[in-house]
Amino acid sequence: MKKSLSGSSKRELTPGDVAQRCGVAVSALHFYESKGLISSFRNAGNQRRYHRDVLRRVAIVKIAQRIGIPLATIGEHLTQLPAGHRMSPREWKMLSEKWREELDQRIETLIRLRDDLDGCIGCGCLSMQDCPLRNPDDRLSERGTGAILLKSGEE
Repeated sequence: MKKSLSGSSKRELTPGDVAQRCGVAVSALHFYESKGLISSFRNAGNQRRYHRDVLRRVAIVKIAQRIGIPLATIGEHLTQLPAGHRMSPREWKMLSEKWREELDQRIETLIRLRDDLDGCIGCGCLSMQDCPLRNPDDRLSERGTGAILLKSGEE
């Protein structure tokens, strides 16, 4: 049987093996595990080991993070796949379609923000009644006068 970098069997990977193969820190693996994104097991010597499918799961997490999918959302989708399960092309297509929808919504939001930004140049937002970005249609007037956002920190 082929040995991994650390000498364990081909099916078992050490945290160091996974970190090196995936380009992440071992602490990131522990963090992902604490969030339920990946799982490990303990060998006879009580050392943490991973099945090879973790390489794909970490790659999926990294891709999703890169496009801005929150870890909670990633976790929701990955928990639908049992640990040790190799994702099929059909399952990947379903998952990527969900993320595509979320990404399309984010793009639409960013385009609206970009287009509204032109009306924001030099407006003096704290005194403007109808800021297209922070106070569309003067909706904050219902909460009182003054710098409402600075008082509460939230919209």
